[in-house]
Amino acid sequence: MNRSDLYNVRAATIRDLDFIWAKDIAEHDDKTRWIAWRDEYIQGNRIGTCKTFVALYDNQPIGQGTLLFSPECSAINGRTELVNGVNIANINALRIEKEHEGNGHISKLVRLMEEYAVKEGYERLTIGVEAKEARNLAIYLHWGYREFIKSEVEDGVLVLYYSKTINE
Repeated sequence: MNRSDLYNVRAATIRDLDFIWAKDIAEHDDKTRWIAWRDEYIQGNRIGTCKTFVALYDNQPIGQGTLLFSPECSAINGRTELVNGVNIANINALRIEKEHEGNGHISKLVRLMEEYAVKEGYERLTIGVEAKEARNLAIYLHWGYREFIKSEVEDGVLVLYYSKTINE
């Protein structure tokens, strides 16, 4: 078996979510905030307001992304131009461990998320990127997220939002 055979992407299980969030919480100083996000995302996966997907290496999560379906999710906070609960969803919390970057795993994960969103009847996906993250912005533009929606300062950071039509 070669190294590439050990990689996979799929919808996250609750076990995956527990693993991912335990790791995220351990790596960040602001534990209270990360614990609140964990609780919201796990509950959201249970009730259908979001759906998390994982990139795996040797069956262990190394990356993740979550589709947000409800404008009531705290990351969206009622901004219906980003998520409207009908035909627009948002890609959120998209990340991969540093040692696995640059190998196409996040691209595969995003394609899986887009396919899932289309099957669920969504027509557009939105994504946010910190303005200072030029590399990530270039990747999102390459993936087709080219329609600029808005910019906002969030937690002191300028975030740019883009969208893509996915049902064509």
